[in-house]
Amino acid sequence: MADQMGMALQLAGNVARMTWYSGVNWVLQRQSRRITSPQSFTPTRPVPDRDELLADARALLMADATAVREGLYPVGNEEAASPLEHLRRLRDMFQDLPDLVGRRKERDATTVRAVADEELPDYFTQDFHFQTGGYLTEGSARLYDVQVETLFYGAAAAMRRAGLRSIAHFMQGRDQRQVALLDVACGTGRFLKDVRRAYPAMQLTGLDLSTAYLQEAERFLGRLRPVRFINANAEAMPLEDASQDIVTCIFLFHELPPDVRRVVTRDIARVLKPGGLFVFTDSLQMGDKPNWDGLLEAFPVRFHEPYFRSYAIDDLDGMFAAEGLEAHEEELAFLSKVMVRRKT
Repeated sequence: MADQMGMALQLAGNVARMTWYSGVNWVLQRQSRRITSPQSFTPTRPVPDRDELLADARALLMADATAVREGLYPVGNEEAASPLEHLRRLRDMFQDLPDLVGRRKERDATTVRAVADEELPDYFTQDFHFQTGGYLTEGSARLYDVQVETLFYGAAAAMRRAGLRSIAHFMQGRDQRQVALLDVACGTGRFLKDVRRAYPAMQLTGLDLSTAYLQEAERFLGRLRPVRFINANAEAMPLEDASQDIVTCIFLFHELPPDVRRVVTRDIARVLKPGGLFVFTDSLQMGDKPNWDGLLEAFPVRFHEPYFRSYAIDDLDGMFAAEGLEAHEEELAFLSKVMVRRKT
């Protein structure tokens, strides 16, 4: 039976979230312009206007609510903290803005090296997005989700959840107690919580290089059934061969050098069982939405994303196929795309 009430609740939450973060985005942009003049970069490719972006975001939020109606996953659109804590995090984000804008103006993304663990790979020890602390500090972990939701007008959670639909189809007829899922680069655990709420008995593992982000993920999961967290590099995951039924990877590959993407893909294929499901979610690439290519062109200029240009033109299909990950499904979800693969 269709869950009409669930759909209505999900849609209402989505609309409220989008309204709130669109407002925060507008204020943040105004504050940024007050601190410094905008960079004089003009994309050579088409760029959608704000109305077109928001219309596409609304379509994603409707698809998210429709998935709830169809019973693919439960209602859920919560913040990481109480309303008061959420406001504190927003306050801290705005207080950090002058330093962030200053680093952007100076093209300085190396401050995090002072606190980096020497065992971490060089590509990870920098301030992605010019964010204070990169991905390595507790402060960064606290602010990451409000920053991302602000950037994407409140649609980041729905973009992540788009991958749940293929998992729901894969799980039909399966006993979730016997299914193991690994989330590679799980970050602050937002997607893992969506999975845990949909599949309370599934065996879940989250792997990430950042200790601070894993600690935030544990706090975020709260009293739900525990997830196993592993602090490790996705290039050499400490997991047995063919040990996972499902592997997910969300918004990681655009922050990896091209050669490292291939190493991580190889290790994902190694830990995935034959017939297993690989759900990949990341940014759009050039040509996915031709009229939006100017956004992809501008993104690494506005933010510190040293590997984004190579990602935007990389042959992901060929890379996955080379490791025995065959194409199954693909969909575009606002500024992201979901590529679903099955291991041969």
